[in-house]
Amino acid sequence: MSAAAGRRTFDLDDVRIHALTWGDPTAPLALCLHGYPDTAWTWRHLAPRLADEGYYAVAPFTRGYGPSTIPRNGDLSVGALVADALDVVSLVDSDDAVLIGHDWGAITANSIAAMHDSPFRRIVALAVPPLGCLTPARGRLVEQIPQILLQSVKSWYVMVNQLPVVPERVFDRMTALLWRTWSPGYDASVDLRYLAESVQDSAQRSAVIGYYRSFARPHRLSDRHAAFQNYVLAPPQQPSLQLHGLSDGCMRPQLFDAVRGRLPRGSRIVPVSEAGHFLHLEQPEVVGDVISEYLSG
Repeated sequence: MSAAAGRRTFDLDDVRIHALTWGDPTAPLALCLHGYPDTAWTWRHLAPRLADEGYYAVAPFTRGYGPSTIPRNGDLSVGALVADALDVVSLVDSDDAVLIGHDWGAITANSIAAMHDSPFRRIVALAVPPLGCLTPARGRLVEQIPQILLQSVKSWYVMVNQLPVVPERVFDRMTALLWRTWSPGYDASVDLRYLAESVQDSAQRSAVIGYYRSFARPHRLSDRHAAFQNYVLAPPQQPSLQLHGLSDGCMRPQLFDAVRGRLPRGSRIVPVSEAGHFLHLEQPEVVGDVISEYLSG
């Protein structure tokens, strides 16, 4: 597999998106969306494989992560991320596109799976289940509420990222800590170097942290982004492949048990052994095999 990446830019309504690319631009699109605290380089194992399998793999640095720009209106909502993904598809002009997302990319992918008119033939989400399936269901409250409360303990960083100034000042130390605790035993030194190259100044740090602030207090949304924001907690309409690491220190693996039976027919949930939150980096061959099989089905 060739690991050499190309570059491409997309001028969208309020942001310029830079992306890494692999493969033939005329091939079906495989749009790969990264999460936090990460970059487009997180797909350096999977994307070349997708290119060798006949896809045009495009991995954007999502809004706020350099070299992509910070949106002029400060909109870092999931609705904006959904809009960016849909706009990239329209600019690539692919009729057989697939979507793969990790962490915030998974939240974006799962939100698109809640749309009735998704442009993606297949959707794959890693590490974060559909949030619309985590709302306590009648008859399962005793089972689900303790899991949600236990997850809130693991999500301490979400509350820290609501504070003013402090998260920006401790950004490097905090993100290094999260990589260590979310994927125990994984050497993230390369990924942290990519992150440092992408997030170089206080404005970019504030933008990256702003994903969490915008999620808690969405504001300044355009009508279009506000409409897409409604899909974040909506139940999925399109089948999807959901993968998660059994040693994930960020999202409790038990949350995926809670969504069983609430996904559309044709969906799959696949746990990955000896992997944490960044399972596609820890077990690239295993994760690649499962994704390739699903996309070709």
